[in-house]
Formats: sequence, structure tokens, C-alpha cells
Amino acid sequence: MRKQYLMIVALLLVAVLALAACGGGTATEAPKPTEAPATQAPAQPTEAPAEPTQAPEPTEAPAMEKTGFEWLDRAYAGEFAGTTVTLLGVMVDEEAKKMEMAVKPFEEATGIDVQYTGTKEFETQINVRVDAGDAPDVVDFPQPGLLSVFASQGKVVDVSTFMNMDKLKANYKQSWLDMATLPGPDGNPIMAGVWHRTAGKSYIWYPKKAFDEAGYQVPTTWDELMALTQQIADDGDTAWCIGIESGAATGWVATDWIENLMLRTTTPENYDKWVAGELPFQSPEVKRAAQLMADIWLNEDYVYGGREGIVSTFIGDAPAPMFQDPPACWFHAQAPWITGFFPEGTEPGVDYDFFVMPPVDEEYGVPILVAGDIMAMFNDRPEVRALMEYFATGAGVEQWVKAGGAISPHNDSSLDWYTNDIDRRVAQSILEAKTVRFDASDLMPAEVGTGAFWKAMTDWISGSIDLDTALKEIDEAWPKE
Repeated sequence: MRKQYLMIVALLLVAVLALAACGGGTATEAPKPTEAPATQAPAQPTEAPAEPTQAPEPTEAPAMEKTGFEWLDRAYAGEFAGTTVTLLGVMVDEEAKKMEMAVKPFEEATGIDVQYTGTKEFETQINVRVDAGDAPDVVDFPQPGLLSVFASQGKVVDVSTFMNMDKLKANYKQSWLDMATLPGPDGNPIMAGVWHRTAGKSYIWYPKKAFDEAGYQVPTTWDELMALTQQIADDGDTAWCIGIESGAATGWVATDWIENLMLRTTTPENYDKWVAGELPFQSPEVKRAAQLMADIWLNEDYVYGGREGIVSTFIGDAPAPMFQDPPACWFHAQAPWITGFFPEGTEPGVDYDFFVMPPVDEEYGVPILVAGDIMAMFNDRPEVRALMEYFATGAGVEQWVKAGGAISPHNDSSLDWYTNDIDRRVAQSILEAKTVRFDASDLMPAEVGTGAFWKAMTDWISGSIDLDTALKEIDEAWPKE
């Protein structure tokens, strides 16, 4: 998300982009609930009405099915009604309204008031409030990198101390639980939060109508993709549209490619070590991923505009040649937000479609690179536990999904919630993926992930340095302890 934020800032500078972008242990002592304010009993009427009217039938919140989460079920039984939970996040304006929509069913069913505050100065606010001892009850982190700092300081609650871990494992793929597990203050792992919503970043878009008319077939393996890339070149066209120009954020598109290829050519454990700085960029694993990318990016017969075009083409303009008649290129790899830059009037499923980036090594399957939001708990009270357990269910994001703009990572979510085929298929790909991992450059220290990584990739693609030099420069940027 940091990457997306920086990208958006850069794109505003060029006045182009309007980018849309886890049973456990039991706590030894239950926390005390916040008390509802006392109300004074009404005075006895001095005189009964002459003609009493019939009292209306009492209305009750709908009975909620048992979820398997203790605190959420107790909340649904009304045990914590009248309490308040504060929630801080980055969503403002229309996105803030969607967050409020997401928690409204919880409020109505439990009587707990969830007070959401959205801010554009998220990192500043959360740091100031935690330092002042005024942390919100729950914080929606747009990526786990910053959360890891608070986890290491002992500021967040280990949700595994009160959540039903069997239920949690049923609701999330193991990958999500892995990504929510961070080092605590003593270095031992804690479950620092639960994932709320996500977005996928492993998709290749193509001009469907023209593609079908040309007799091309969607590739299901990397070898098939490369063979089709060569076939298109033999037909006299260039297969790929690629652009990485994004002002101060130029180069981040290249990092997404490396990340996707790392997931397809080595273990998730190696990916995690790479993120943590334990697997150098100069390692054979990272270099292989970069060389696979180079097989496409540095082949002038494969990329529209060649290397020069890649570094000079604004990311939002990059897919445009796909929609020429005939297409000037046939593939563009990007997250689903790119469809906002497709020509007006183009229809999904007709004029364009997408497929998941194919696997390279069969043993690693079809992983999905993701971004997303993770909910972390700073204050331990029953009503806060209940809200955290709500966020660990598909119901916690259902209304947002139905409103558009969110993908649920929960196994108990329904594909029927999605209002368009693209979101539905993206959600299905994430739910079916054996492995999901967060965008690596967003997790690395800023001087590496959104600094040297972006810059060195740009310099390498432009031809000003070679790959070995690029990888060496990134390693040298890693903070020295």
C-alpha cells in the first residue's frame, strides 16, 4: 500500500492517474467489558391515559447463527450492548462510507457502537496516538510492514490468545495466517491481526475479441506463454505492452514482476527470507526471477516500443496499444485497477479479458501476489475481541464486497456477493491459490523496497547498468544494524 500511496502521489504530479489499488489458547483472565451508561428510570405517570393504546410489538435484532468464535457469539447474544469500539484506518470519503457499511451489521446485531475514523495522515496519527497512550482499539493497517513495528514493541494483542484457532484456520488459507504472524517483543511469533480485505496483483490482460479471432489460446504454463509470445512475434506483432514511468515511483511495475516470478520459482519460505533481508538480491533465486523477466522485457521483438518504450511509457497509457485495430500488442500484466484506463466503451468479457500469470515451476502451483488490509488490536476488552472475530469472518467485509472495491480473503465468503465477473474471478483465484504472499517491496524497509529496488530495476531496464550491478546496489541499500 505504501507503494500504491507513493505511486498515487507521483501520478497526481503528472496529472494523469486517478488510481482506484488469518482451539487456540484462552486468555487467563477475561477482560472487563465497558459498561453501558446508566439511565434513570422514568417517573411514574400521575394519571393513566383515558383510552390506552395498544403497545407496539417489540422489535428484536435477528437471531444470529453461532459462528464458533466465543466473543462474537457472546456479542450477538447482546452481552456487550452499549459499549463502544474505536477503529482507525486510511479510508476516507467514499471508502470510509464502505467501511461503515461493513461494520453496520455488527453494530445492529450486537448493540456495540463502532466509531470509525479515517485519515490521510495514517502513519503520523497512529504513531502519535500510540506514543501518547491513546491507541485506538483496532487499527486497519494497509500493509503489515508498519504493524510489525508495533508488534515488536509489544503494543498489539496476540489474537491467538483468545481466538478459536481451529475456526481461524477454517476461515483462512494458511498463507494468510503466515502473513499475519510477526515477531513479538521477545522475538517469538505472535498473530498480530486478521486480514479484512485484499486485492490481487497476478493478472495478465488481453484484447479478447481480437485474440479469439486470431486463433490464439490462453496459455496455462510459462512455457506456453513464452511460445505464444514467440508466435506473435513470428506473426509480425509484439506481444507485450509494458510501461513503468510513474514519476517518483517509476520502477514499481518491475518489482511486481520480480515478486510474481519469485513466487513461481522458489518456496514461500524463501520469499519470506527475501522480504526479511535474509535472502540477498544477488542470490541465485532472485537472479533467476529477474532473468525470466528479462527474457520478455529485454527482447525488442516482444515488447511494444522496446526497452526505451518501457521506461518512458506512463503506466496508465501502457495497455492502450492493445485496443488498436489491429492490436499493436496482446498482453499487459497488471492488477485489476488498470481496467480504469482501458478505452471508454470497452466491455469486459468481450473486448478484453484476463488470466492468472501461469506457473513456471509446477511444484509451486499458481500463487497470487496480493495487497490488502490487516486488522490489529491495541486494547483488550470483550467488545474489541468480538469485533476482531467479526473481521475474521466473511461477514466482516460482505457489505463492502457487495458495494464494490473489496475482495474477501475469507473461506466462508461467497462468490455470489460480487457484482461483476472480474471481481468474482479475481476473488476465486485468491481463494483457490495454494500460496498467497504480500507485495515484497511494500514489506521491505523503505530505502530498499520503494527506494533502491525501484531505482535499480529502472536503471537496469534502461540499459544504464547490468543486472548484477542492479542486484548488488539493492543489497547495499539494506539497512545495517
